Amino acid sequence: MNVVELKQEAPAGLVKVSRHGSVLRLEMNNPPANALSIAMMEALKDEFDAAREDKSIRVVILASATPGKLFCAGHDLKELTVHRADEDRGRAFFARTMKLCAEVMQTIVHLPVPVIAEVDGLATAAGCQLVASCDLAMCTDTSTFCTPGVNIGLFCSTPMVALSRNVHRKQAMEMLLTGETIDASTAREFGLINRIMPRQYLNQVVMKYAEVIASKSPLTVKIGKEAFYRQAEMSLEDAYEYTAGVMVENMMARDAEEGIGAFIAKRKPEWTGE
Repeated sequence: MNVVELKQEAPAGLVKVSRHGSVLRLEMNNPPANALSIAMMEALKDEFDAAREDKSIRVVILASATPGKLFCAGHDLKELTVHRADEDRGRAFFARTMKLCAEVMQTIVHLPVPVIAEVDGLATAAGCQLVASCDLAMCTDTSTFCTPGVNIGLFCSTPMVALSRNVHRKQAMEMLLTGETIDASTAREFGLINRIMPRQYLNQVVMKYAEVIASKSPLTVKIGKEAFYRQAEMSLEDAYEYTAGVMVENMMARDAEEGIGAFIAKRKPEWTGE
């Protein structure tokens, strides 16, 4: 599926919105770096919140409207610096910025549908945090990733939350303490990225994954995504107790009855989302 086949649904603002069937595509459109200014984060959160309410959406793709160089450069440092002149030296604005950023990341995790990051370029600091917060991440073979806050005297503490939940601790600390950039292959080795491919195939592969996921029962995917993140924070015993209950409730759903019946009857299931 090519980008040109996507049907445009909304005028281009800080986030370009398009649809292809049940797949929603959000493209960050804040050149040159897609910096996460207050306005940019509010626009992203608004679109994710709208996706939550739209039951026809089954997958969200997050990409850049200007791929090739930068996916997202993280927080808008110029916007933050301007507020150094505030009476409180920017404390209130800094708190507002970090709180909003945390809300955006948690909105992605708590969205009832999967979010796929489509990365072509550099994802740095909170931009890397965006990638880590998504359920799946695909990138070009020229993409790079870093958490360089330590280089400018500002440790990437909030990006660390998402990063440390995706990669091994020592690898996360390597990125956080050195601030060095890693290439796509290293990002995949670390567990930050699912798949790497040449640029000309990125959109096609991401759409293929999105369409495969969108073909599943939306209720089952919702149940599974929520359970995955919840059990990951539990002890082994608690996780099994919780997920056993989840599977019982899932078995009571009409879609589970339909899916199992279709499997036994060797026919294609018809999902209702119930």
